[in-house]
Amino acid sequence: MAENTYLIRGAAILGGEAQDLLIHDGVIAARGTDLSEEGATVIDGKGLVALPGMVDVHTHLREPGREDAETVETGTRAAALGGFTAVHAMANSNPVADTAGVVEQVHSLGRASGWVDVRPVGAVTVGLAGEQLAELGAMADSRAQVRMFSDDGMCVHDPVLMRRALEYVKAFDGVVAQHAQEPRLTAGAQMNEGTVSAVLGLTGWPAVAEESIIARDVLLTQHVGSRLHVCHVSTAGSVEIVRWAKARGINVTAEVTPHHLLLTDELVRSYDPVYKVNPPLRTDADVQALREGLADGTIDVIGTDHAPHPSEHKECEWAQAAMGMTGLETALSVVQETMIETGLMTWADFARVTSFTPAAIGRVADQGRPLEVGEPANVILVDPAARWTVDPHKMATMGRNSPFKGRELPGSVVATFFKGHPTVLDGRLNTPYKHPAVSSN
Repeated sequence: MAENTYLIRGAAILGGEAQDLLIHDGVIAARGTDLSEEGATVIDGKGLVALPGMVDVHTHLREPGREDAETVETGTRAAALGGFTAVHAMANSNPVADTAGVVEQVHSLGRASGWVDVRPVGAVTVGLAGEQLAELGAMADSRAQVRMFSDDGMCVHDPVLMRRALEYVKAFDGVVAQHAQEPRLTAGAQMNEGTVSAVLGLTGWPAVAEESIIARDVLLTQHVGSRLHVCHVSTAGSVEIVRWAKARGINVTAEVTPHHLLLTDELVRSYDPVYKVNPPLRTDADVQALREGLADGTIDVIGTDHAPHPSEHKECEWAQAAMGMTGLETALSVVQETMIETGLMTWADFARVTSFTPAAIGRVADQGRPLEVGEPANVILVDPAARWTVDPHKMATMGRNSPFKGRELPGSVVATFFKGHPTVLDGRLNTPYKHPAVSSN
């Protein structure tokens, strides 16, 4: 034991008891106190929290076709620095990931980069056009083994198509991840519909545009007996609908973004396009409901909705600016500030909503595993006492559109172990994991 062996000393496992973790050949070889191993690289974990690697169910890596905004390489570097060991890459690339060939390309790019596990999300409809189902079965049977399908960025607004998609994915235990937005209720919308939009004179984006689609889809899911995942829930009403559905045994899961847990539509008064996002920033009452929904399990997971854009698409007037925010490198800190430091959640709860449950939703077998002997060593070490100021120009992502620019946030990722290999050490990128036989994929 030497080259592939690491001994983490005295880290608080899930924020609890301080123990040692011995990592060897990609797995957790031992856990306990006063462990020793000749030749192991020793990492001092005192004051750090050991957590399973985070799994993001909602990442935009942009490649293929939109490499001016992000690439699989840059996006996964950002993910590793943010404490992620797996990300689900959304389908709205160019070409759209609506065929087995495109999802296999994304999968191969992820393996070649080696920073995290890249799980492609297949489109529900051809070209995200909402008119014809994509090759769901072929993508599921491909080397990428797609299990999550989404037209994210667009809503599957046709109820017949949505029903057919739910029926189709049921055959291979897939899930449809819906971007809940009734397009006819949001035509020309620029921000949340409410007091601020009225004052600013910007076309409002009503909460009911999201809530009506969620209500329809949970009923369709109940009828079909399939799985539904709701992307980026943003309103108090949406939380209540998901809560209602779960109480009736409907198989629905939901995500919330870090930015919707912290930011409100009051920020739009600045007209800074960095705050323009889909769904829009909502009210403080919505923020509080989202936090409570995440704390009580109504909302299942954190999804970053990491959406990098070229600077020229954000540094322009509000009406012309693209919607979206970066989030991979700030997610942990924002959740720590909004959920852990407020007493709403513990670090064990954090592991549930950022690792265990998202891996289960995406059917990623070797991620989101407990930090126990014999389990894959996808592990992160977090310094909860750290404070840092967000500087988008120092981030690994190509996107500079962070809504947290200049904000001081708590917590930092000290180390990320992907398949037992340290992709991040001392808060900096180390080296990527080398998959065996990359060329065969």
